[in-house]
Order: sequence, then C-alpha cells, then structure tokens
Amino acid sequence: MKAMVLSAGRGERLRPVTDTVPKPLVQVGGRALIAWHLAALARAGIRDVVINLSWLGERLRAALGDGRDFGVSIEYSEEGPVPLETGGGIFRALPLLGAEPFLVVSADIWTDIDFSRVRLEPDAQAHLVLIPNPPHHPRGDFGLEGDLVIDHDGERLTYANVGVYRPEFFDGCPAGRFPLRQPLTHAIAARRVRGELHRGLWYDVGTAERLAEVDARVRALQ
Repeated sequence: MKAMVLSAGRGERLRPVTDTVPKPLVQVGGRALIAWHLAALARAGIRDVVINLSWLGERLRAALGDGRDFGVSIEYSEEGPVPLETGGGIFRALPLLGAEPFLVVSADIWTDIDFSRVRLEPDAQAHLVLIPNPPHHPRGDFGLEGDLVIDHDGERLTYANVGVYRPEFFDGCPAGRFPLRQPLTHAIAARRVRGELHRGLWYDVGTAERLAEVDARVRALQ
C-alpha cells in the first residue's frame, strides 16, 4: 500500500509560525510533525509515500529529500501557489498513487493510530478512522452504524483525517480545488464508506495554542 501525507496547506491559524515554516515542519516533542507520520508509516511497512506541496513547498522538499533518512521513499505532487484543498490535492496525486487502495493522513495531526491496521473492506470505496469529538469540534462529522459510515443529525464522531481510499472513489471529480467532503458525501449516501472508532491518542495541531498543548503532552509521553 502507498500513502499520501496531505501537506500543502497554508496553516493560517498557526501564523506567524507558518509565515516562514511549512506547517508539517513545526516541532512537536522535539521532532517535525511530519517526521512522526513518516516513522509511523515505515513501522507499518508502508514505504512509498506521496507528499503534496504548495506553501513553502521547497522548504519541505529540502527537509525531507527522497525520504531515505526516514525509512521511506517520497514522491512529490506539486500544486502550485494555491493549494487544491484535500480532495483536489489527492485527485492531483492519483497518477503517483497507483491503481490500488492507498492511505491518506493529514500532516497537521499527531496520533498513535497504527496505520498497519487500517484496512479497506472489499465492498467499500473508502474506510475512515473516526474519533470522539474533540473540544474544538463538538458537532463531529459523521455517524457509525456498526462499521458503516452514515451522515445524519444524530450522534456524530469526528473524522481523524486518516483513511484508506480506492482510486475509483474519485471517479467523476473535476480537476482543481475541492474538499474531500464533496466525494465523501456521495459515497456515504451510496453506503460505500466503512469506518472504525479510534479511542487512542489524537491531536489536531491547528492553532498556536493547540500546538503548545500537543507539544507538552507529547514531551510528557517521552
């Protein structure tokens, strides 16, 4: 299985840090945030990694190189000066990801999810990892009925920004900018999305305050 680490975002809420440092390179526990993901992917036996680039992409490429220092092999998907959002970024990278299902993880989270255990069911187009709603996202995103992901107004969970997708999941999507939520809505309505609940560690490094909080918690674990 290949993996894609979503890394093109501007990190507006982390400014001024991200004025000069791409968000995936911010430090958590004395280590670049994306380095935690690359190490976890290598432990899971996932060696082929695609990283999308936009804001300060040249700095990210310079820091990671071809990935050998992290135990992986990295290919880069260039998006230009304007990021293509989550859906558009993955769609742009499909030629690099190949014909088999692939794992997607956002660079702006820290988690202990075991990527080797996230698997796609034969009849599903996508498999999402969901978590209990964090304080900053109390309404959640989707519900679960068994392992079926549903979209309703009842009890909801938060998408952990970790999932496995078939390339066919993106059939019919247009080139350009669009959120991942757009094709997810259609696939969920067709009952083609499965999921699981992760109750372990998961943090969204989305603001300066949360970055400081996550850094302190990760250092306490070391």
